[in-house]
Amino acid sequence: MIESNKLSEKQYQENFSDIHPPYESSTAAKVDANRCLFCYDAPCMKSCPTSIDVPKFIKQIATENIKGSAKTIFSSNIMGTGCSKVCPVEKLCEGACVYNLLEEEPIPIAKLQRYSTEIAMEKNWKLFERKKSVGKKVAIVGAGPAGLSCAHALSREGIDCTIYEKESKGGGLMTYGIAAYKVTPQFCEDEVNYILSIGGIEIKYNQELGKDITLAQLKKEYDAVYLAIGVGVARQLAIPGEKLEGVVDAISFIYDIRDKGYSSVPVGDKVAVIGMGMTAIDAATQAKRLGAKEVTMLYRRTEDEMPCTKHELDIAMLDGCEVVWLAAPQKIKGSQGKVKQLVCSKMKLGEPDASGRRSPVDTGETFTLDVDMVIKAAGQTPFEKIIKKYKLDNKNGKISINENCATNIKGVFAGGDAVNGGKEVVDAVQAGKDGAFSILKYLGVKN
Repeated sequence: MIESNKLSEKQYQENFSDIHPPYESSTAAKVDANRCLFCYDAPCMKSCPTSIDVPKFIKQIATENIKGSAKTIFSSNIMGTGCSKVCPVEKLCEGACVYNLLEEEPIPIAKLQRYSTEIAMEKNWKLFERKKSVGKKVAIVGAGPAGLSCAHALSREGIDCTIYEKESKGGGLMTYGIAAYKVTPQFCEDEVNYILSIGGIEIKYNQELGKDITLAQLKKEYDAVYLAIGVGVARQLAIPGEKLEGVVDAISFIYDIRDKGYSSVPVGDKVAVIGMGMTAIDAATQAKRLGAKEVTMLYRRTEDEMPCTKHELDIAMLDGCEVVWLAAPQKIKGSQGKVKQLVCSKMKLGEPDASGRRSPVDTGETFTLDVDMVIKAAGQTPFEKIIKKYKLDNKNGKISINENCATNIKGVFAGGDAVNGGKEVVDAVQAGKDGAFSILKYLGVKN
């Protein structure tokens, strides 16, 4: 049965407590920091999309220079605290750590990064001085990681920024699209406020492009525009029964958990999750933690092709989620308008597709699962409607930009998920930095 308030308040708090607890003492952080080999030409730094100087910030922790460590991180990634909680570090910095080659545990880079940056946020250290205003104004659409990163980098150089955000809170994906046991709503709010504390950045909430504001209006009022609108339209399964009560998309499901609170979000007893990306994992684990008795994840390929990391899959498995590989939804059966069963096709792998992954091929065999809720996590598509409305060059809805982050419209730049189709938070932060650098050149503030 799909219902809310399945657990006690205490159970909710336990189920959604921090999955990666911080260091309990400065000594513990120093012990880990002193394990670092401080590699020259460090592979961990090369594997970070924002190029954080990892050996430097860890050395600063080892020598008790916490303020210096936080500044090293934030200079490269202003959302360094959030990224330390949500980055798939096992395939980025920690995955590249040389200790892996020695068959030893890698340096816990994310935990160390969280250590110094959380102290900086708690103490509200002002690590950057904003230059005097140069009299230039930039409009940024979207207060997610790309938009906030772009605004902070521009503000540091004296540019006055106004961010237009369609939601009532900033943070984008961090605030509305990631599991609550990774980042709490309060943390997301604190991080946004810390970024804004540099000054020169105003966020106008509940302002949606194409509805409350237009691109023509922004172009007229500002010296440049940066589009960081992300992606967000859930990909439909295009199968019979998709409109039945109990079929929800993962983004909406996670959004409601973040927006309404744990006890307010209804969940079924027997839940099927379609997909195997990070969003699918977040939806499955949270369904279980909201009180679902059974959660089954279905993926049309095998474990070798899954888009999520092994670490993320382990979280779902430890929570008791089941996985069925080589299974694709065929139709959803209902009774009195409500979900009752999910019919799936058994798949096999054929030839590799354009991405290099082997394509799933229908074997003609099916199997049926008894379910009362289906969560669709088959990916997101770009905001194609708005992009085409403003005649922005695009590829399947993804905004096309040149090497200077510029779109085909003069003075309009873009970056983040709206351009790449949906990558990690850390990629969006770097895109925001790149966009800011290009805008500064365009405005003649930097050569």
